[in-house]
Amino acid sequence: MLTNPNRAPLPRVRVAAAGLMLGAAALACAPSDALACTQVWVPDAFTQTGDRYVGRSEDYASRHVKIFGVQEPVAGKVYESEESDFHMKSRLPKTYRYTYVRDHPSDWDGSHFSYSEAGINEHGVSCSATLTTNASDEILAVDPLCDFDNPNGETGGIGEFNYADVILGENKTAREAVILLGEVLDEHGTSGNDQITISDTDESWLFCALSGHQWIAFQLPADQVSVNPNMGNLLFDVDLDDSETCLHSKDLLELPRQHGLLETYEDGAPNIAGTYGRPDDGQGVGQMTRYVQGRHYFGASLAQELYDLDASRGGVTRLDSPALFFTPGTKDMDTAFILRSLAARGEGTDVDANAHAGFYAIGNNRTVESHMFQIREELPDDIATVQWEALSRAEFSVFVPLYSALITEPSPYFSNLDCDESHQGPDQSDDVAFALQEEPEDSLPFVLMDINTLAYNHRDSMSSGTRAYLDALQNQIIEQHALVDAVMRQTPAEQRAELADKAQDTVVEQTYRKCDALLDEMRAYVKAGDFDAPFSPSDLAQSGDLQAPLTYAATFVAPSIAKQPADATYEQGAEAADLSVEADGNATGQLSYEWFVAGETPTSTGIKAASMPVSTDAVGTTGYFCRVTNAAGLSCDSAVATITVTEPARKPEPPKKEEGGKPQTGNKPKPGDLPQTGDPASMTVLGLLAAGGIGALGYGASRRRKTR
Repeated sequence: MLTNPNRAPLPRVRVAAAGLMLGAAALACAPSDALACTQVWVPDAFTQTGDRYVGRSEDYASRHVKIFGVQEPVAGKVYESEESDFHMKSRLPKTYRYTYVRDHPSDWDGSHFSYSEAGINEHGVSCSATLTTNASDEILAVDPLCDFDNPNGETGGIGEFNYADVILGENKTAREAVILLGEVLDEHGTSGNDQITISDTDESWLFCALSGHQWIAFQLPADQVSVNPNMGNLLFDVDLDDSETCLHSKDLLELPRQHGLLETYEDGAPNIAGTYGRPDDGQGVGQMTRYVQGRHYFGASLAQELYDLDASRGGVTRLDSPALFFTPGTKDMDTAFILRSLAARGEGTDVDANAHAGFYAIGNNRTVESHMFQIREELPDDIATVQWEALSRAEFSVFVPLYSALITEPSPYFSNLDCDESHQGPDQSDDVAFALQEEPEDSLPFVLMDINTLAYNHRDSMSSGTRAYLDALQNQIIEQHALVDAVMRQTPAEQRAELADKAQDTVVEQTYRKCDALLDEMRAYVKAGDFDAPFSPSDLAQSGDLQAPLTYAATFVAPSIAKQPADATYEQGAEAADLSVEADGNATGQLSYEWFVAGETPTSTGIKAASMPVSTDAVGTTGYFCRVTNAAGLSCDSAVATITVTEPARKPEPPKKEEGGKPQTGNKPKPGDLPQTGDPASMTVLGLLAAGGIGALGYGASRRRKTR
């Protein structure tokens, strides 16, 4: 975004007196010599998920509302700007659908098409526009920007007012978007020095508008990360002749060469950043301080001899030959860590903005929104990229995940371009008085805005508890979104748009309700005026998690049975073990249980616990199962456990007794009377004996089986 305090606010407010107040306020709260957005790139080689991440924070004013929405296709679209005389007809009969993060129309004479900023179109092309950089005075003297100040009358340059709309409305792939944007700059020029990231499932490009008509675009590297806080002098080296990885204007080298301005490296290769950007000593203290903060954050701290630090002057005052890309010292970065890079303040380092109030930070109090695109390869274009969006300052906000390529209707909790913006305050400054007033109803952007104002301005007593709570909420969103994403991947293509809208509605509403309740407690704490005891949200458990978990994933993912109940057989009246199940809630909160008697129409036993006592009062066979239900009402049934209750085994009758107490033994044969094998009658006797023996053995075995 154009956040140079010497020029950015004025075009937004050319007709409103209140806007002039905003311009003055922005000048007052901005670092005196710094642009203030920050762009981040992390390739898949360094991430736990195996995905690449690219995003940016936009800085402008402390209380400046941004609106997430959906731009439906437009037939006969004409792109126009309020920053320049840019005018271009669409090359398509009808533009593509895409999401946006726009300024409120009150900033642009009522325009609903201003600064679309960040979004994804229906073909999976994502765009972040823009990171404002700078150009050397010498370059601008020979190729000036095509804005209202152009000395040659070329005032029709494209700029960040239109970049995202053209990129997302006109293109099916990232490469196609890069080619089109280059053609637009060749024909119309540009009204600003900007960097734009453009990605799809296969490629991520960095497009650099270097001067009035010169540009370069190249694929972001797979083996290095990047942190750019609006600096045009960050060094990079690309192969200008490899059109697969690099595209550029035809006079990229010829223009500076003709005027003796071409800079080269020691090996003779052209130094594009050194040629077009301001020199190292022309960068702002706030920019250089944030660069050093970013290097610290990613574990690639600069050697002390490469920069000077002067707290009395606001931070880093000298930075030698900084690189656009570097190898991080941090590996296996998770999503939460990458999102928090846009809130970094140099904590615990020599550029700690918490320890030095005068240091400008990546996570500062002028950020109006932050976004990060998580790009997954080998997935369909419509779900390959997740847009993580925070509609306020990143320091005290949470990012919500959005399948932006599929969304057809934005959540009502995002507000809309026609909302009442007056809660920003007349000058959009960080005014606690406005944060203590009731915000517009059902508006996540305004709730996050007020949370940030209160926590930032009561840092000593409120920042720790607020951030701990928001971290717990963010972690649950990330964990549960992974479960929702697994469902999305299995959903047929024709049903994914409906699921994307429902997922958005669910996670945004639940995030809003958590943050709205947090804001109520923060306001009560500030109004009470007792800051001795640090602020602690009631929904934050001692474990660091939420007392009441989200049910985002529970809306889409049923619980599962980890351990099934077991079949068993008991004698009537015997003691029986309880039936039990173990269920996995899939991180979706508390589960409820209910046991049923199986049958064509299952009947509840009335037992609502994970275990159920088993009765052996009645002989028979009964099947039981347990129904497990999550907080959103989705349920699963266990396997049926069959319980068999048998009659007790009969005890053997005692032998009959003779008179005198001796047992009757029958006619026991004398030793000489035993049958001989040659006696025909003996075979009959042996047969009878054998039959009796077998029967006895069988009875004994049966008895043992029944009484085991």
